[in-house]
Amino acid sequence: MKKIAIGSDHGGFELKESVKKELTALGYEYIDFGCHHKESVDYPDIAFLVGECVATNDNYLGIIIDGVGIGSAMTANKIPGVRCAVCWDLSSTMNSRDHNNANVISIGGQTIGPGLAVQMIKKWLETEFSGGRHERRVTKIMEIESRFIKRGK
Repeated sequence: MKKIAIGSDHGGFELKESVKKELTALGYEYIDFGCHHKESVDYPDIAFLVGECVATNDNYLGIIIDGVGIGSAMTANKIPGVRCAVCWDLSSTMNSRDHNNANVISIGGQTIGPGLAVQMIKKWLETEFSGGRHERRVTKIMEIESRFIKRGK
């Protein structure tokens, strides 16, 4: 069973706390990279910590929750090896794992309620990458990333 790196900014703090309860109930181990309060913090700081953990540890998946999910995903996707998907419903959640082999999910704490968020996280953790024709596409994503790393950009 994979371990979970989880984090949120102030806009996702309450939802993160709900998700952590579900992770515990499902038997997952997790590291909470913050924030630990409702006071304003900068989402790139948290998204970086979650993404770095996933990128450097094969046995981790990541969950990031900010106001809408977009900014944290943009940040996490700057880290080589991270494939972070912004998800907003069960269909996008399943697709992010099944077709794109996402290793980080980003959701909006101000746009998705706790009931749906918990369903999404559970479905995301249960969904396996299907490989096949999708493997070729994910490989292309990683090759594009590699080209920019080699150029030092």
